[in-house]
Amino acid sequence: MTQAVHLTDRDPRVNRDELLADFVPPPQFEGVSFDSYQPDPAQPSQSQARDSLQAFAQAGRGGRGLFKKLFGKGDKLAEKGIYLDGGYGVGKTHLLASAWHASEKPAAFGTFVEYTNLIGALGFPTAKAELEKMKLVCIDEFELDDPGDTVMMSRLMRELTDAGTKIVATSNTLPGALGQGRFAAQDFLREIQALSDQFDVLRIDGDDYRHREITEPPEPLGDEELASAEEKVLSDGRVLATDEFPELVEHLQRIHPSKYRRLIDGVQFASWRQVEPISNEGVALRFVALVDRLYDADIGIVNSGIRLDKIFSDEMLGGGYRKKYMRCLSRMTALSSKSVDGADESGS
Repeated sequence: MTQAVHLTDRDPRVNRDELLADFVPPPQFEGVSFDSYQPDPAQPSQSQARDSLQAFAQAGRGGRGLFKKLFGKGDKLAEKGIYLDGGYGVGKTHLLASAWHASEKPAAFGTFVEYTNLIGALGFPTAKAELEKMKLVCIDEFELDDPGDTVMMSRLMRELTDAGTKIVATSNTLPGALGQGRFAAQDFLREIQALSDQFDVLRIDGDDYRHREITEPPEPLGDEELASAEEKVLSDGRVLATDEFPELVEHLQRIHPSKYRRLIDGVQFASWRQVEPISNEGVALRFVALVDRLYDADIGIVNSGIRLDKIFSDEMLGGGYRKKYMRCLSRMTALSSKSVDGADESGS
């Protein structure tokens, strides 16, 4: 039986090359492709977005025939970036990773927050110089939550496109809440006007695939049940990270978010003891960043304490960072549906 590890014992040291090496699709998207994307027949925008993005990716590798067939102006539109606008769980990240796999290398893949963290760790000039080496920069979950970050990323994107780097970006809308605080395509185009004529906006409609059979996280386990679940994970030889939840969120404040991917390196399952509400928004946003990295690595979660969808207050869920928290809840629901026996109970 393997021994449990504790994230609160870890303080990873990450150099520049290691940070940049992490800008690749996460493990669950390592083997995806445009062919493996399964559009919903009831949502034609999904197959249309796939075909358009595939044409865009191939245009950089001499595949302009398909691009011209779809758009009619291959050379002109091949210079544009692509922005995928849609709700949670409609496959935007799958398509974004497919574009990365199909494109010329070097190419970078990361979330909006990971890019802002990279700039914070390396400084803007160094980060820009490294990203200018890329043929394609993929930005998942572009956000308008923080004006400073948005202006910084808008500048980065403008300077990258000026240098000849192609960009594909995605963002989420809140299902059923069009125009209600969501990051709409129109907001995106207004915010970065200098880039607006360089982007084709592709709308992707559909339901969250993660919640087609499960809509909320399971009830928290009792202490004995949690210990039994932990023992099951360890007896299978999997690496379990078990932490007291209050200590974990406190630990996150001492580690730069750019290191969170390395913080969970090697972990295959996580156990959180005595989960409780997070009252401080700065702490909550760091926790959201951790959940994003857990989701990228497809790490299941079990917990005691409160149910995972009770971590954020109603005030937080109704505030300016609503989109971040809703995405986090969606992802925790998916991760907590994973069985300690190794099966995914959600069916997604």
